[in-house]
Amino acid sequence: MIIAAIEAGGTKFVLGVYRTGGDGLPALLSKTFIPTTSPEETLAASADYLEAMARTYGKPEALGIGSFGPVDLKPSSPGWGHITATPKPGWQNTDLAGYFRRRLALPVAFDTDVNAAAYGEYLWGRAKGLQDFIYITVGTGVGGGLFSGGKLVHGLSHPELGHIKPKRFEDDPFPGVCPFHGDCLEGLASGPAIAGRWGAKAEDLPPEHPAWDLEARILARAFATYALVASPELILLGGGVGLRPGLAEKVSLLVGQELAGYIPAMASPGRLEGFVARPSLGGEAGLAGSAALALRLCTE
Repeated sequence: MIIAAIEAGGTKFVLGVYRTGGDGLPALLSKTFIPTTSPEETLAASADYLEAMARTYGKPEALGIGSFGPVDLKPSSPGWGHITATPKPGWQNTDLAGYFRRRLALPVAFDTDVNAAAYGEYLWGRAKGLQDFIYITVGTGVGGGLFSGGKLVHGLSHPELGHIKPKRFEDDPFPGVCPFHGDCLEGLASGPAIAGRWGAKAEDLPPEHPAWDLEARILARAFATYALVASPELILLGGGVGLRPGLAEKVSLLVGQELAGYIPAMASPGRLEGFVARPSLGGEAGLAGSAALALRLCTE
Protein backbone atom coordinates (compact mmCIF):
# COMPACT_ATOMS: atom_id res chain seq x y z
CA MET A 1 0.00 0.00 0.00
CA ILE A 2 1.24 3.49 -0.89
CA ILE A 3 0.72 6.37 1.54
CA ALA A 4 1.87 10.00 1.42
CA ALA A 5 3.00 12.31 4.20
CA ILE A 6 3.61 16.01 4.74
CA GLU A 7 5.43 17.58 7.65
CA ALA A 8 4.24 21.16 7.24
CA GLY A 9 6.73 23.46 8.92
CA GLY A 10 7.01 27.20 9.13
CA THR A 11 10.33 27.14 7.27
CA LYS A 12 9.81 24.23 4.90
CA PHE A 13 7.39 21.47 3.96
CA VAL A 14 8.89 17.98 4.02
CA LEU A 15 7.05 15.52 1.79
CA GLY A 16 7.43 11.78 1.50
CA VAL A 17 5.89 8.78 -0.21
CA TYR A 18 5.99 5.42 1.57
CA ARG A 19 5.23 1.79 0.84
CA THR A 20 3.81 -0.08 3.82
CA GLY A 21 4.45 -3.72 4.67
CA GLY A 22 4.80 -5.59 7.95
CA ASP A 23 4.75 -3.95 11.37
CA GLY A 24 7.84 -1.78 11.04
CA LEU A 25 8.43 1.69 9.68
CA PRO A 26 7.16 1.88 6.08
CA ALA A 27 9.77 2.07 3.34
CA LEU A 28 10.46 5.62 2.19
CA LEU A 29 10.27 5.71 -1.61
CA SER A 30 10.78 9.42 -2.21
CA LYS A 31 11.31 12.58 -0.18
CA THR A 32 11.61 16.26 -0.97
CA PHE A 33 11.69 19.71 0.66
CA ILE A 34 9.66 22.74 -0.40
CA PRO A 35 10.29 26.20 1.14
CA THR A 36 7.37 27.64 3.08
CA THR A 37 6.66 30.86 1.21
CA SER A 38 3.07 31.91 0.52
CA PRO A 39 0.26 29.38 0.97
CA GLU A 40 -0.54 29.52 -2.73
CA GLU A 41 3.01 28.73 -3.84
CA THR A 42 3.80 26.18 -1.16
CA LEU A 43 0.59 24.16 -1.41
CA ALA A 44 0.64 24.12 -5.21
CA ALA A 45 4.27 22.97 -5.33
CA SER A 46 3.54 20.27 -2.74
CA ALA A 47 0.54 18.99 -4.68
CA ASP A 48 2.54 18.99 -7.92
CA TYR A 49 5.17 16.78 -6.29
CA LEU A 50 2.63 14.33 -4.87
CA GLU A 51 0.88 14.08 -8.23
CA ALA A 52 4.20 13.33 -9.91
CA MET A 53 4.96 10.64 -7.31
CA ALA A 54 1.51 9.12 -7.85
CA ARG A 55 2.36 8.66 -11.52
CA THR A 56 5.61 6.95 -10.51
CA TYR A 57 4.53 4.76 -7.59
CA GLY A 58 0.75 4.65 -7.85
CA LYS A 59 -1.91 6.76 -6.19
CA PRO A 60 -1.62 6.84 -2.38
CA GLU A 61 -4.40 5.40 -0.27
CA ALA A 62 -4.26 8.39 2.08
CA LEU A 63 -2.28 11.49 2.98
CA GLY A 64 -1.17 12.31 6.52
CA ILE A 65 -0.33 15.91 7.45
CA GLY A 66 1.43 17.05 10.61
CA SER A 67 1.32 20.84 10.63
CA PHE A 68 2.68 23.83 12.48
CA GLY A 69 -0.06 25.63 14.27
CA PRO A 70 -2.22 26.52 15.94
CA VAL A 71 -4.60 24.35 13.93
CA ASP A 72 -8.27 23.34 14.10
CA LEU A 73 -8.51 19.62 14.88
CA LYS A 74 -12.21 19.37 15.72
CA PRO A 75 -13.80 17.02 13.13
CA SER A 76 -17.18 18.72 13.65
CA SER A 77 -15.78 22.22 13.13
CA PRO A 78 -16.22 24.04 9.81
CA GLY A 79 -12.60 25.10 10.24
CA TRP A 80 -11.23 21.57 10.59
CA GLY A 81 -7.91 21.20 8.80
CA HIS A 82 -7.13 24.92 8.91
CA ILE A 83 -4.07 26.64 10.29
CA THR A 84 -5.61 29.28 12.53
CA ALA A 85 -3.97 32.09 14.55
CA THR A 86 -0.39 31.44 13.53
CA PRO A 87 2.12 34.29 13.84
CA LYS A 88 3.52 33.28 10.43
CA PRO A 89 2.51 36.09 8.03
CA GLY A 90 -0.01 35.13 5.37
CA TRP A 91 -0.84 31.70 6.79
CA GLN A 92 -3.68 32.62 9.12
CA ASN A 93 -6.86 30.63 8.36
CA THR A 94 -5.23 28.55 5.60
CA ASP A 95 -7.29 25.47 4.69
CA LEU A 96 -4.39 23.04 4.57
CA ALA A 97 -6.15 19.67 4.73
CA GLY A 98 -9.03 20.77 2.54
CA TYR A 99 -6.72 21.95 -0.22
CA PHE A 100 -5.02 18.57 -0.58
CA ARG A 101 -8.24 16.62 -0.18
CA ARG A 102 -9.79 18.52 -3.06
CA ARG A 103 -6.73 18.73 -5.29
CA LEU A 104 -5.56 15.12 -4.87
CA ALA A 105 -8.95 13.45 -4.22
CA LEU A 106 -7.52 11.62 -1.20
CA PRO A 107 -8.64 11.03 2.36
CA VAL A 108 -6.53 13.25 4.63
CA ALA A 109 -5.48 12.72 8.25
CA PHE A 110 -4.57 15.96 9.98
CA ASP A 111 -2.87 16.77 13.28
CA THR A 112 -0.18 18.98 14.75
CA ASP A 113 3.40 18.32 13.71
CA VAL A 114 4.35 17.40 17.27
CA ASN A 115 1.38 15.06 17.72
CA ALA A 116 2.38 13.36 14.48
CA ALA A 117 5.97 12.97 15.69
CA ALA A 118 4.72 11.57 19.00
CA TYR A 119 2.56 9.04 17.19
CA GLY A 120 5.48 7.95 15.01
CA GLU A 121 7.66 7.43 18.09
CA TYR A 122 4.83 5.45 19.71
CA LEU A 123 4.55 3.09 16.74
CA TRP A 124 8.18 2.76 15.67
CA GLY A 125 10.46 4.67 18.00
CA ARG A 126 11.67 5.13 21.55
CA ALA A 127 8.17 5.43 23.00
CA LYS A 128 6.97 2.11 21.58
CA GLY A 129 4.86 0.34 24.17
CA LEU A 130 4.44 3.41 26.43
CA GLN A 131 1.00 4.70 27.26
CA ASP A 132 1.98 8.09 28.70
CA PHE A 133 4.75 10.26 27.26
CA ILE A 134 5.42 13.69 25.78
CA TYR A 135 7.20 14.70 22.58
CA ILE A 136 8.71 18.20 22.66
CA THR A 137 10.33 19.93 19.72
CA VAL A 138 12.58 22.94 20.29
CA GLY A 139 13.59 24.76 17.15
CA THR A 140 12.10 27.78 15.41
CA GLY A 141 9.33 27.41 17.96
CA VAL A 142 8.55 25.12 20.88
CA GLY A 143 5.71 22.63 20.60
CA GLY A 144 4.61 19.48 22.33
CA GLY A 145 2.56 16.39 21.63
CA LEU A 146 0.97 14.71 24.64
CA PHE A 147 0.26 10.97 24.62
CA SER A 148 -1.94 9.94 27.55
CA GLY A 149 -3.59 6.60 28.22
CA GLY A 150 -2.39 5.30 24.87
CA LYS A 151 -3.99 8.14 22.87
CA LEU A 152 -3.01 11.55 21.54
CA VAL A 153 -4.55 14.39 23.54
CA HIS A 154 -6.56 17.02 21.69
CA GLY A 155 -9.20 18.50 24.00
CA LEU A 156 -10.74 21.87 23.21
CA SER A 157 -7.99 22.53 20.66
CA HIS A 158 -4.65 20.85 21.24
CA PRO A 159 -1.98 21.16 23.95
CA GLU A 160 0.27 24.22 23.58
CA LEU A 161 3.14 23.03 25.74
CA GLY A 162 5.51 25.62 24.32
CA HIS A 163 3.48 28.53 25.65
CA ILE A 164 3.48 27.83 29.37
CA LYS A 165 5.35 30.40 31.48
CA PRO A 166 8.00 28.73 33.63
CA LYS A 167 9.26 30.70 36.61
CA ARG A 168 12.02 33.03 35.50
CA PHE A 169 15.64 32.73 36.63
CA GLU A 170 16.93 35.88 38.30
CA ASP A 171 20.15 35.83 36.28
CA ASP A 172 18.29 35.92 32.95
CA PRO A 173 16.79 39.35 32.17
CA PHE A 174 16.01 38.47 28.52
CA PRO A 175 12.41 39.59 27.80
CA GLY A 176 11.56 36.77 25.38
CA VAL A 177 10.56 36.74 21.72
CA CYS A 178 7.06 35.24 21.62
CA PRO A 179 4.75 37.73 19.85
CA PHE A 180 1.85 36.58 22.04
CA HIS A 181 3.38 36.00 25.48
CA GLY A 182 6.91 37.40 25.49
CA ASP A 183 8.68 35.18 28.02
CA CYS A 184 6.78 31.89 27.67
CA LEU A 185 8.87 28.76 27.08
CA GLU A 186 8.96 29.40 23.32
CA GLY A 187 9.88 33.01 23.95
CA LEU A 188 12.81 31.97 26.15
CA ALA A 189 14.13 28.69 24.75
CA SER A 190 13.44 28.56 21.00
CA GLY A 191 16.09 29.07 18.33
CA PRO A 192 15.09 32.72 17.79
CA ALA A 193 15.23 33.26 21.57
CA ILE A 194 18.79 31.89 21.69
CA ALA A 195 19.80 34.12 18.80
CA GLY A 196 18.16 37.15 20.39
CA ARG A 197 19.72 36.56 23.80
CA TRP A 198 23.25 35.69 22.68
CA GLY A 199 23.56 37.39 19.31
CA ALA A 200 24.34 34.15 17.46
CA LYS A 201 22.40 31.21 16.08
CA ALA A 202 22.22 28.07 18.22
CA GLU A 203 24.15 26.03 15.66
CA ASP A 204 27.04 28.51 15.86
CA LEU A 205 27.42 28.31 19.66
CA PRO A 206 30.13 25.88 20.90
CA PRO A 207 29.29 23.21 23.50
CA GLU A 208 31.03 25.13 26.29
CA HIS A 209 29.01 28.31 25.70
CA PRO A 210 26.90 29.37 28.72
CA ALA A 211 23.84 29.39 26.47
CA TRP A 212 23.52 25.61 26.83
CA ASP A 213 23.51 25.59 30.63
CA LEU A 214 20.79 28.22 30.65
CA GLU A 215 18.83 26.40 27.93
CA ALA A 216 18.92 23.19 29.97
CA ARG A 217 17.78 25.01 33.13
CA ILE A 218 14.84 26.64 31.34
CA LEU A 219 13.73 23.39 29.72
CA ALA A 220 14.12 21.43 32.96
CA ARG A 221 11.88 23.87 34.84
CA ALA A 222 9.19 23.50 32.17
CA PHE A 223 9.59 19.72 31.99
CA ALA A 224 9.18 19.45 35.75
CA THR A 225 5.82 21.16 35.32
CA TYR A 226 4.88 18.64 32.64
CA ALA A 227 5.90 15.82 34.99
CA LEU A 228 3.64 17.17 37.71
CA VAL A 229 0.65 17.81 35.43
CA ALA A 230 0.71 14.89 32.98
CA SER A 231 2.81 12.26 34.82
CA PRO A 232 4.61 11.04 31.67
CA GLU A 233 6.88 8.02 31.71
CA LEU A 234 9.20 9.71 29.21
CA ILE A 235 9.80 13.08 27.57
CA LEU A 236 11.31 13.00 24.09
CA LEU A 237 13.27 16.11 23.12
CA GLY A 238 13.56 16.79 19.38
CA GLY A 239 13.90 19.73 17.00
CA GLY A 240 16.91 21.59 15.68
CA VAL A 241 17.83 22.91 19.14
CA GLY A 242 16.49 19.97 21.13
CA LEU A 243 18.63 17.42 19.31
CA ARG A 244 21.82 19.22 20.36
CA PRO A 245 24.22 16.50 21.64
CA GLY A 246 24.12 16.19 25.41
CA LEU A 247 21.17 18.52 25.96
CA ALA A 248 18.58 15.83 26.74
CA GLU A 249 20.89 14.20 29.29
CA LYS A 250 21.59 17.52 31.00
CA VAL A 251 17.88 18.37 31.16
CA SER A 252 17.10 14.96 32.68
CA LEU A 253 19.36 15.55 35.65
CA LEU A 254 18.09 19.09 36.21
CA VAL A 255 14.46 17.94 36.22
CA GLY A 256 15.28 15.99 39.37
CA GLN A 257 16.55 19.15 41.04
CA GLU A 258 13.38 21.00 40.10
CA LEU A 259 11.15 18.24 41.48
CA ALA A 260 13.20 17.98 44.69
CA GLY A 261 12.13 14.38 45.31
CA TYR A 262 8.42 15.21 45.27
CA ILE A 263 7.38 12.37 42.93
CA PRO A 264 8.45 9.14 44.68
CA ALA A 265 8.35 7.08 41.49
CA MET A 266 10.94 9.42 39.98
CA ALA A 267 13.11 9.85 43.05
CA SER A 268 14.87 6.47 43.04
CA PRO A 269 18.60 6.53 42.15
CA GLY A 270 19.15 6.68 38.41
CA ARG A 271 15.43 6.95 37.56
CA LEU A 272 15.76 10.36 35.93
CA GLU A 273 18.84 9.58 33.84
CA GLY A 274 16.70 8.67 30.84
CA PHE A 275 13.54 10.57 31.68
CA VAL A 276 14.37 13.09 28.93
CA ALA A 277 15.75 11.42 25.81
CA ARG A 278 16.31 12.04 22.12
CA PRO A 279 13.66 10.51 19.82
CA SER A 280 15.02 7.40 18.11
CA LEU A 281 13.53 8.56 14.79
CA GLY A 282 15.55 11.76 15.19
CA GLY A 283 14.81 14.40 12.61
CA GLU A 284 12.61 11.97 10.70
CA ALA A 285 10.02 11.75 13.49
CA GLY A 286 7.74 14.41 12.02
CA LEU A 287 7.52 12.97 8.53
CA ALA A 288 7.32 9.36 9.74
CA GLY A 289 4.63 10.38 12.20
CA SER A 290 2.63 12.04 9.43
CA ALA A 291 2.87 8.77 7.52
CA ALA A 292 1.61 7.03 10.67
CA LEU A 293 -1.46 9.28 10.64
CA ALA A 294 -2.20 8.25 7.05
CA LEU A 295 -1.70 4.60 7.90
CA ARG A 296 -4.10 4.86 10.85
CA LEU A 297 -6.69 6.42 8.56
CA CYS A 298 -6.41 3.43 6.22
CA THR A 299 -6.61 0.76 8.92
CA GLU A 300 -9.22 2.09 11.37
